[in-house]
Amino acid sequence: MSKPISVPYETTIHVRDTCLCLAVQRAARALARRFDEALRPYDLTNGQFSLLMSLNRPTPPNLSSVASLLAMDRTTLTAALKPLERRGLVRVVVDPADKRSRLMALTPDGMHLLSEVVPIWKKSHGKLEELLTDGEHDRLLKGLKKLL
Repeated sequence: MSKPISVPYETTIHVRDTCLCLAVQRAARALARRFDEALRPYDLTNGQFSLLMSLNRPTPPNLSSVASLLAMDRTTLTAALKPLERRGLVRVVVDPADKRSRLMALTPDGMHLLSEVVPIWKKSHGKLEELLTDGEHDRLLKGLKKLL
């Protein structure tokens, strides 16, 4: 009879206490819940807010540039756009310079909603910054950007 394969419990504790991936996932979920709650009265999720904000540009961006900014693949971005399109917040059009490409833009309703929720985001973000002291916000943001 062979000895069962096992991983010591100490390894589990070590991973729990030192794994950057796990720590970032847990923090991301906690942050997402905070912002989802703040944006709920506007029937918007934190991901949708980020997507709308990514479209707030002088000229309409293409799918690839927004997908890159949001660190998601084009298929996921296309799926995320659908509910915003149905609500009339975003418009997706054929790029006149390249018929195979699509450009995205906020509609007037999308811009109006974004202008309503930016103060909510600022307030929520301000509360988070208060939790972090002595330059922790800037150091954390700088560290996270290194991982992209």
